[in-house]
Amino acid sequence: MAPISAAKTHQKLRRIALNQQGLLKPNSFGRGKQATLRTIEQIGYVQIDTISVVERAHHHVLWSRVHNYQATFLDQLVKEKKVFEYWFHAAAYLPMRDYRFALPRMHAIRDGQEKHWAKGNPKLMREILKRIRDEGPLMARDFEDTRKTKNAWWDWKPAKHALDQLFMRGELMAAGRSGFQKIYDLPENVLPENIDLSIPTIDEYAKHLIDITLNSHGFATQKSFTYLRKGKHLREAIGRELAARIDAKELITLTLADSSMVYINPNVLESRSPTSQPRVRILSPFDNCVIQRERGRAIFDFDYQIECYVPEKKRVYGYFCLPILYHDTLVGRIDCKAHRKTGELEIKSLHIEKPVDEYFDELLEMAIDEFAGFNGCGFVKR
Repeated sequence: MAPISAAKTHQKLRRIALNQQGLLKPNSFGRGKQATLRTIEQIGYVQIDTISVVERAHHHVLWSRVHNYQATFLDQLVKEKKVFEYWFHAAAYLPMRDYRFALPRMHAIRDGQEKHWAKGNPKLMREILKRIRDEGPLMARDFEDTRKTKNAWWDWKPAKHALDQLFMRGELMAAGRSGFQKIYDLPENVLPENIDLSIPTIDEYAKHLIDITLNSHGFATQKSFTYLRKGKHLREAIGRELAARIDAKELITLTLADSSMVYINPNVLESRSPTSQPRVRILSPFDNCVIQRERGRAIFDFDYQIECYVPEKKRVYGYFCLPILYHDTLVGRIDCKAHRKTGELEIKSLHIEKPVDEYFDELLEMAIDEFAGFNGCGFVKR
């Protein structure tokens, strides 16, 4: 097909993407704990991040979609064995229904195929497993650091590294968290009964990645299906499956104005364009909607980069600038910091980069006030 340049067609694609993400209308997935689960199942994963300048990423992403979201919802879903922690393209909460698709990575790490996790202390890992088997769930702080010297602040104690290694190998799981610290337990105590533990073939894994990507975003480039995943065999399996779905007329390809090609279900493309509502949302830098920079440029005409990893002198928008969504458009970014002890949300900078209407300023103020409340702050410093 010819490149898409018509503004209305481009807008329809944006709305399809946002609708699939649950960001086009308030509470698309409902309210409460069950809506939190539906959100995770729909968008495929929720990334976990350690930065706490504002509320951590996993809570922020869920709050953006479930407006009465509470952190306890996520804790309860873990205890109810509905979601689990593991690695997607980064540390994440995942639907328990997808657990078997985490097994290939676990087994690859056990087999020494990932260099970062290839070295370890087998004796210490055996001792840790025995302690948890005998004593029950434990955290890293429950293991004494017996080293006489510590080389640097990033030099984790051996037990912490061993715990992480056992977690990545699938020999331990996170049964929950205390604060931000994982509570480690044996898989048999964390997994639900009768869960499928068969290791998917590479073709099954390819189908899974295609399904969850299309379900969560509506359409995607071939590169998006393997985002931050390596392996020639996986790329080839993705290619075979996409070709088969095109032959079966389950997918078609579209060439966007920037020459990138996306795959989309023709029924999704031909359906009525989702409608948007006049609302401002302040998104997390790790939100599933903006995490892929190339996609943001192609679909939203928005070049977004989180700048906490950029040297201070080279920052343009601020340490932890947050994307601002208005209707179906990413219109700017806001750099915030939550001062929780004083109950103040500080607005360090605000950049509006796209045209907005006369309603925007009032709706932005409402969004900032709501975001302050979400961060436990009673007032805003502008």
